[in-house]
Amino acid sequence: MADNGANPRGPRCIALVGPFQSGKTTLLEALLARTNAIQRQGTVDAGTTVGDASKEARHHKMSVEVTVATTRFMDDDYTFLDCPGSVEFVHEMRAALPAVDAAVVVCEADERKVSQLQLVLRELEDLKIPRFLFLNKIDKADRRVRETLKLLQPASRARLLLRQIPIWKNEIITGFVDLALERAFVYREHVPSEVVPLDGEDLSREKEARFTMLETLADHDDELMEQLLEDIPPPRDKVFDDLAKEQRDGLICPVLIGVATRTNGALRLLKALRHETQGVAETAKRLGVKSGNDPVAYVIKTFHTAHGGKLSVARVLAGQVGDGTTLNSPAAEAGRVSGVLKLVGQVTEKRGPAMAGETVGLGKLDHAKTGETLSAGKKVHPPVAEVAPFAPVLALAISAKDRKDDVKLGLAFTKLVDEDPSLSVHHNPETHEIVVWGQGEMHLRVATERLADRFGVAIERRTPSVGYRETIRKSITQRGRHKKQSGGHGQFGDVVLDIKPLPRSAGFAFEEKITGGVVPRNYIPSVEEGVIDGLKHGPLGFPVVDVAVALTDGSYHAVDSSDMAFRIAGRIGVVEALPQCSPVLLEPIHTVEIVCPSEATAKINAILSGRRGQILSFDTREGWEGWDVVRAKMPESEIGDLIIEVRSATAGVGSFTFKFDHMAELTGKQADQIVAARRAAAAE
Repeated sequence: MADNGANPRGPRCIALVGPFQSGKTTLLEALLARTNAIQRQGTVDAGTTVGDASKEARHHKMSVEVTVATTRFMDDDYTFLDCPGSVEFVHEMRAALPAVDAAVVVCEADERKVSQLQLVLRELEDLKIPRFLFLNKIDKADRRVRETLKLLQPASRARLLLRQIPIWKNEIITGFVDLALERAFVYREHVPSEVVPLDGEDLSREKEARFTMLETLADHDDELMEQLLEDIPPPRDKVFDDLAKEQRDGLICPVLIGVATRTNGALRLLKALRHETQGVAETAKRLGVKSGNDPVAYVIKTFHTAHGGKLSVARVLAGQVGDGTTLNSPAAEAGRVSGVLKLVGQVTEKRGPAMAGETVGLGKLDHAKTGETLSAGKKVHPPVAEVAPFAPVLALAISAKDRKDDVKLGLAFTKLVDEDPSLSVHHNPETHEIVVWGQGEMHLRVATERLADRFGVAIERRTPSVGYRETIRKSITQRGRHKKQSGGHGQFGDVVLDIKPLPRSAGFAFEEKITGGVVPRNYIPSVEEGVIDGLKHGPLGFPVVDVAVALTDGSYHAVDSSDMAFRIAGRIGVVEALPQCSPVLLEPIHTVEIVCPSEATAKINAILSGRRGQILSFDTREGWEGWDVVRAKMPESEIGDLIIEVRSATAGVGSFTFKFDHMAELTGKQADQIVAARRAAAAE
């Protein structure tokens, strides 16, 4: 397609998404090299790429957060968002996607990654984001491109439409034919491809593949269908217009091919993005943002820099945002912008005000959060998107090695959760544990590494405590008596308690059946408080539940009795009674719902059975072709590291949610081991 000069669509924001290890970071490097944003293309293995520049990403050789890089191509600005492919860091992608104009889905001809590809495409489809599929590592493919498309098609609701076909020579791919341009190109490593004559077998293959492409486009264009039926070659501009329109409408997903490590295919991808992707006007319309002078921006990502403070990466959807602009979110005032920055990975550069379409870093917006919509008009702009993190699936109990770092740890957690909302931190008042919840083993590992590396907090990590309880099987009547004389006023409290078990999940009940005033009414609340104290730690070492206690008798002293004396008496009565009531351990049982590809369902059933799970049902996942939902009841102690096995059995894509259901008795060797461990811990 001929270049028509300046592009009216303005600055664009493009997401690079796709399965784990498909080559997104390498493709970003190729695009930056092709546009002269960097002098030399780096590699992931050498740790020299613009993306994956954090210490954690370098160490694990994987993307753990969004990388933002702005460059220019043919006088237009483009910001590329390199998004992690691992399901454990998928919230980084999900939070960034609402404000992008288009996405490049990077994948390869790997049957094991089809389910991962489906997860990515589903997000784009639901958000109605136009997309290209970049079939990477084409030089290593062990099957023909058409076979690959058949393999990948089940992952996409839209038709995967082949835009390019490879040129083969001695079973090696040496270039490609662009079916829309009707031109052949031969790859040249790290330089633009060379146009070559299209003839012989390549011409024959091109005609067949181009006709197939046009037939697909004609399914939604009657005029094109008539031209094909009458054997009239459609104008090239007509073909490009149809490609752009049907992609924008979500009817097709054009497929390009290349080798990112050699920059093969990067230039053609850039030109496709230039001519066939919409601009910020269409994106703003999709998000319900009206064009005007009032600034509106969407926060894609939050960083806490070592020296510059908080940095909010935002896409300006309308108006202009400059140094000093005061922005508000629907929740509160986000703050006053202190510096507008251009971003190329971790390299920042001060710049002037950002116009609609530009993606920039905004400094010192202390109250802005990832996923929020910021505005500066008279009325606060409503949210353009709601991106809630997926439910967490793995937890760690974390504490500072040195108690003097407790405050520092709390501040570090605040910043971590601000940067990554898919992390959550809770304080367990019963065990006094700080429990961090995340999306998987690697997700939590990266979080703990950041605590040490970025915030200088040495930590200890362990498995969180399970919420065991205990109850009783027998009833008893027990006297609790507290008497102490130490000169002057003494302490005296005397109660008689009827203690009996309640049905499961009934909780705790207290009543008084005092007659004759043997325990004055003003002391009865203190007796109840003492009973509650005594139930906090039962004879097995756990809180006692499903118990009814009745105060039936007692005595008092006119001088020595007090609220404290009767509280102690109530506690003594319960503590002495419980060991005689046949105490039994209770463990929490949760309802678990696992989603997985259908071919992994049998493995999931085996995993559940091996973890004392009771399978309730399994069914097809509504709206997800080739996926199942398995429901089961499972002890909380077995859920702890369940996600590790689930991900292993499902090529990294399975997940689950869980919800407390009931408490169940646990007896035998396992119960004895739990009680012994509790007592050993208490003795330390």
